[in-house]
Amino acid sequence: MTRAEIIAIGTELLLGEICDTNTAFIAKELNKIGIDIYRTLIVGDNQSRITRQILNSSKSVEIVITTGGLGPTVDDPTRKAVADAYGVELVFHDPLWEQIEKRFAAFHRSPTSNNRKQAYIPKGAVQIENPVGTAPAFYFRKNDPTVICLPGVPAEMEYLIKNKIIGILGNLYDQGTTTMSRIIHTAGIGESSLDQIIGELEEHKNPSVG
Repeated sequence: MTRAEIIAIGTELLLGEICDTNTAFIAKELNKIGIDIYRTLIVGDNQSRITRQILNSSKSVEIVITTGGLGPTVDDPTRKAVADAYGVELVFHDPLWEQIEKRFAAFHRSPTSNNRKQAYIPKGAVQIENPVGTAPAFYFRKNDPTVICLPGVPAEMEYLIKNKIIGILGNLYDQGTTTMSRIIHTAGIGESSLDQIIGELEEHKNPSVG
């Protein structure tokens, strides 16, 4: 089974100022197509730490998905972190810049100079158009793993997962499986007593019980 790790990026997540809902959404969508979530993590807006985590994750899984850090500000380091992880440079893409300009024009606004930063992606990466936001996504594949970088804004991330990423992963990885889950609610019985009843099931790998 293909395995994935999800890295949520943002110092605000570490401070507890914002709750990370992106990880749960991505995990549910990937499980539907049979991709096993090996581990999830939160990393602050620190370029070197993100680079180290991507390299560390690449030793364990075939897919690494990041959310966050694709904006235009100084504390949006995901693009450079991925480039550093694989020893490539950032390359400016005119089509991406045109998409950003059109997105701003739709709101009768003009992009600032630092928005150009969002048109840079690692050399060899494949751009993913983001029609619901200004932060272009991309994926980078150098053998394994495939690193997919998505915006941290939930509405943008959810759109891209459903309309772009699931299709991309379907083309890259032949799953042939799916993960089904069911939640069973109990009442009037303690955890230890319940364990005595279903303890044997908890030792199974398929189905697994949590």
